[in-house]
Amino acid sequence: MAQVDKFLNFLIKNAGSDLHLVTGSPPIVRIDGLLQKMNLPPLTADQVKSLIYEIVPERNRKEYEAINDTDFAYEIPKVARFRTNIYRDIRGPGMAQRLIPFDIMTVDDLGLPQLIRDLVMLPKGILLCTGPTGCGKSTTLAALLEYANQRRADHVVTIEDPIEFVHENIKCIFSHRQVGLHTESFRRALRASFREDPDVVLVGEMRDLETTALAITAAETGHLVLATVHTTTASSTVDRVIDQFPPDRQSQIRVMLAATLKAVITQALCRRKVKGRVAAFEILVVHSAVQNLIREKKTFQLPSVIQTGKKYGMITMNESLMNLVHDGFIDLGEAYSKSIDKQDMNDRVNQYLLSLVAAGQVTPLDAMKQSYFRPKMLELLVANGFGKALKSLDLSKLDLAEEVVT
Repeated sequence: MAQVDKFLNFLIKNAGSDLHLVTGSPPIVRIDGLLQKMNLPPLTADQVKSLIYEIVPERNRKEYEAINDTDFAYEIPKVARFRTNIYRDIRGPGMAQRLIPFDIMTVDDLGLPQLIRDLVMLPKGILLCTGPTGCGKSTTLAALLEYANQRRADHVVTIEDPIEFVHENIKCIFSHRQVGLHTESFRRALRASFREDPDVVLVGEMRDLETTALAITAAETGHLVLATVHTTTASSTVDRVIDQFPPDRQSQIRVMLAATLKAVITQALCRRKVKGRVAAFEILVVHSAVQNLIREKKTFQLPSVIQTGKKYGMITMNESLMNLVHDGFIDLGEAYSKSIDKQDMNDRVNQYLLSLVAAGQVTPLDAMKQSYFRPKMLELLVANGFGKALKSLDLSKLDLAEEVVT
């Protein structure tokens, strides 16, 4: 057993997601999104190096010694896999490992709507999963592929760096390829996949222009392409994809993307009130009106389309976050911290607090204290007949001295 296994087993036992081994600090684990130091002495540079060199493959060792960082997958047999990055910083060597469980979460575990499940059954098109690093994009795509694995009889080619979730061949057959180990690059593997009789292609990351162009071409030529992009909203994802291309190609790419893009799922991982985490989703479904907006360079209208597209299964991130608040999974502070559109979120939070006041679950004063935009909260309370309850309060303590309660 490798020395690092004891730390990784501790991570699994405590339902953590990441292990950090850095020079000058005790081992650190991330549990429910928070970093926590283990009750152990700080690691020296030699100790971290020893932990690294015991598990790093020869190819990655050479790369690490040449350019000071590298990625690979480490596996504890019958326990779990770990996406691993080793690097050097100002203090010395370091290693970060992300847990990739053998048991793939299901679409039911993640609460994915039927609409998204249906999309992975399409014969062709592009389905993008977006969000910041560590938000669970790989987990979502793995759940969707496993859903397809139970229902489709197809060939699935996955291209990742490194390989994360490994699927058993049930109805589908899976060809898992790792960049740097089984292929030179994402674009080379994607180009080669056209000759491998694929039905579904998973691209771990559309990180450059050529990979993106090939992914769009794959969708155009009759394949279903699943890929990730590091964007924080569904609407901005379209522009991110198009902006990779030089100006003289963007009109053509807009037409191609409008024809092939089926949906964008943007997610944020939130801490539950109790132990664990839960995902909030923003969903953009590409129907004919959205296709027109993409072709006509009117993507600035996409946020409004998502807000009004509930009948198509669309949902904004703020609405999804507030649904989690209503259902008791997360608190207001967590929802607000994950929101991108703070102005819209302020209005949603105030309306939620007003409903609690009307139901007698909180006092008007408590609503004022919890609000992130108190002038509007005060206005709502007064307009709904709760002004008298605030008359005796010293509003200067709430930075509202200029507001008058009538």
